[in-house]
Amino acid sequence: MQSKYKIRLLRANLFAAAVVLALWTYTAQPVAALALWLSVGWLFVTALLLDFSHRRSKGLPWQVLTGTLLLSLIAAAPERHSFLIWAWAAMFMLPQKRWVAAFNACAALLSWLLIAPLLTLPEGLLLLATLMTLGVLSSAKACQLIDINGSIRKRLRLIPGLNLWPSGQLLRDLSREQTRSEREAIYAELFIIQVKRHQLWSSAQKLCNLTYSFEHVYRLNSQTLAALMLSHNPKEAAHRRKLLCAGLPEKQHSHHLPLMDIELSGLSVEALAQLPPLQRENNDD
Repeated sequence: MQSKYKIRLLRANLFAAAVVLALWTYTAQPVAALALWLSVGWLFVTALLLDFSHRRSKGLPWQVLTGTLLLSLIAAAPERHSFLIWAWAAMFMLPQKRWVAAFNACAALLSWLLIAPLLTLPEGLLLLATLMTLGVLSSAKACQLIDINGSIRKRLRLIPGLNLWPSGQLLRDLSREQTRSEREAIYAELFIIQVKRHQLWSSAQKLCNLTYSFEHVYRLNSQTLAALMLSHNPKEAAHRRKLLCAGLPEKQHSHHLPLMDIELSGLSVEALAQLPPLQRENNDD
C-alpha cells in the first residue's frame, strides 16, 4: 500500500530536502543556522513518522509549524533567504483551516515586509502583487482539492487494506444487505460499539481483523463503530459478538440490531449511533 500512495517517494524527498538544508548551515550565520537546523529536524521527524492515513490530528495543524519555520528562515537572513518567499505560493496550495490560512497569509506578508527594504519600491510592489495573485490561485486550487478529497473519502476505505468505511457507505449498504440476507436466508445484524475517543482507531483495526473479509466495518462518529455481521443463525451471531467484545477494549458499550428489523426510511447515522439503554451490552457486566 505504501507504493500505491507514493509514501516512499515522499519520504525520500523529505530526507533529500533535510540533507540540502543541513549542508546549507555550514555557510549560514548562527541565527540562520538555528532556523535551518530546526527545519532539518522537522523534516527528518516528519519523514520518519510518515504514513498514509485518513486520520486527522486534533493538535496543532502541521501547516502552522511549516509556515513558522519558513518565516523564521526568511527573518534570520532576509538578504540570503529572500528567494524562499516564493514557497508561500506552494503553502497556500495545501488544504488547511481558515485560521491556519489567515496565519500563513500574515506570515507571508511579514516575509514581504522583511524583504521589501532590499528592493526598490516598484520591485517591492511587483513582488507583493505577484505573491497575492499566486496566493489566490493556490487557495482556489486548495478548495478544489478539498472538494475532490471529500468525494473520494465517501467512496474509499478509511484505512488502506482494512474493511473500514465512512458512515455514508453504511446507509448505502443496508438496503443491499437486507435484500441479500432475505434472498440467501442468512441471519444478518448490525453490531454497534461505542469506545473512548482515543481508542477509536485501534478498536477499528481490531474489529476489522476479527471480522470476516466479506464483512464491513463503519465509523459512525468519533466514538462509535458499526459492523455488518453475517451468521447462520442468531445463536451463532451471539457467540461471535462475545468473541468480538473480548478482543476489544474493556471500557465499551455495544448493542445489536437484526438487519431485517431496521426501518430504512428516514434512517440517519445519528440515530444508529444512539445506544438504546435497554439494549446496551456493557462489557463490564
